[in-house]
Amino acid sequence: MNEEIVLACEHLQKNYEEGPQQIHVLRDINLHIQKGERVAIIGSSGSGKSTLLNLLGGLDTPTSGDVWVSGKQLAALDENARGQLRNRYLGFVYQFHHLLGEFTALENVAMPLLIGKVSVKESTQRATEILGRVGLGKRLQHKPAELSGGERQRVAIARAMVTRPACVLMDEPTGNLDQETAQSVQALMWELNREFDLSFVIVTHDKQFATTMDRVLELKQGELHGNNTVADMVEA
Repeated sequence: MNEEIVLACEHLQKNYEEGPQQIHVLRDINLHIQKGERVAIIGSSGSGKSTLLNLLGGLDTPTSGDVWVSGKQLAALDENARGQLRNRYLGFVYQFHHLLGEFTALENVAMPLLIGKVSVKESTQRATEILGRVGLGKRLQHKPAELSGGERQRVAIARAMVTRPACVLMDEPTGNLDQETAQSVQALMWELNREFDLSFVIVTHDKQFATTMDRVLELKQGELHGNNTVADMVEA
């Protein structure tokens, strides 16, 4: 796999059984994400956008096809190795922040590092630094319930960034925010993209937001349009 490709899939398919019927959610998806690239995935509700994101992140298993994260094929790894790969190379941000309510902003952000067996001292230092970068340096000890919606989403972004991943996967990251806060969060994302050469794959229904990306792909009836194959980039 080309080292500039941080995330890729080939011939990805996902089916679900519904009684005697088989529902084809995704059909023959081929996609590669370059280092530092910003890619939007749009489509109608129920088109499979979130399913695709979960497959790319190794949170779900495809019916057929393959996914590569930083050149490593997910299907070739056991569950523990896949978890380590996700922790090291991928970040996740969702519409609803999924922060742990009993922990402070600092503890929420440090957690992926601690899970990755980084020392408490370094985890705390790195979490403090990235929270400062997202404008929350004075909110370290606040719990999610004590933060605004925009602040909670910034904590979620900091948590996704703290491991210095190759790519961040986002599912409607601004869909639950007012317009002003959403624009502020978008500006922060692009600042971090430029500074760290970080890739983004973002599922969004906001077509205006999508136009700020490098590429916009659309899911229609389980097929991805405006896309490239990675077949010629995979070693035989």
